[in-house]
Amino acid sequence: MSGAGSFFVRWRVRLGYPLAIAVLWFSRPTPRNILLGALAGGVGLCVRAYAAGYLRKQEVLTVTGPYAYTRNPLYLGSAILAFGIGIATRSWISALILIVYFAVFYFIVMRREASELQSRHGASFEEYARAVPLFIPRLTAAKLSAESAGSFSLAQYRKNHEWQAAAGFLFLLLLLLVIWRVRPH
Repeated sequence: MSGAGSFFVRWRVRLGYPLAIAVLWFSRPTPRNILLGALAGGVGLCVRAYAAGYLRKQEVLTVTGPYAYTRNPLYLGSAILAFGIGIATRSWISALILIVYFAVFYFIVMRREASELQSRHGASFEEYARAVPLFIPRLTAAKLSAESAGSFSLAQYRKNHEWQAAAGFLFLLLLLLVIWRVRPH
């Protein structure tokens, strides 16, 4: 899986661009769907922002905040964001493209990252992985003997460049508004 895992890590963003074009091509947005999709996507952005404010990449194993509920809150936020985009496009084809892309790429990426964290953090990661699910969140926070006991930091959010997800989502919503306006109803 290491070769395939590397491919998916390297190409998940690059292949996202042509897939975004396909999603937009098949979209049939209306102002109502764009608004509903924006609301759902906003929840995803909030989840991602919350997670990014805790994540100290390559420094420590982050197990606090949203990471006490799911090992991949950034990807959970991305899934909610993709759901919002699917609603905004008002197209089952666009929604299917998003679902397949997310399911294939991110499942493999999450597994690869888990393997890398296992190699880097050993027993601490094993304890964490036993207590916290890979993707679907727990209902209560896991209590762990943590390497990382940090709290949310706006500086960390900025360091992780999470604002780019919000900018990209807003740009996509703007494109959907243009498509709605240009296409015959």
